[in-house]
Amino acid sequence: MSSFPSRMFRWAAIYGVIVLLPLYFTPLPPQGGEVFLGFVGLALVFQTLFWIIGSDPQRYRALMLPAVAEKVVFGGPCLALFAQGYPVNRPVAAFAVVDLLLGLGFYLAWRRTAP
Repeated sequence: MSSFPSRMFRWAAIYGVIVLLPLYFTPLPPQGGEVFLGFVGLALVFQTLFWIIGSDPQRYRALMLPAVAEKVVFGGPCLALFAQGYPVNRPVAAFAVVDLLLGLGFYLAWRRTAP
């Protein structure tokens, strides 16, 4: 299955694992380490969901909009804080842009997948 929705979700899952897994090996912040590790773990769980959606987009179409939401709930607030001058590191803001672009790709995949 090499449709756009399938490729979109599969490549997003691969990208996500490549980006997220190394975060387990970085120094923890002085406060909120449990929140950081919880974020990384939950985000990695979603990579599995993206892989599953990519295996059969039509069957799992109902999960595509929650996948869009997963991208927007990080990317949107992160960029909003960055734009307001909150101390968001530039690389984090760049990953937020990537997440929003992936969210757009997921939405387009949802639109291209018949109900």
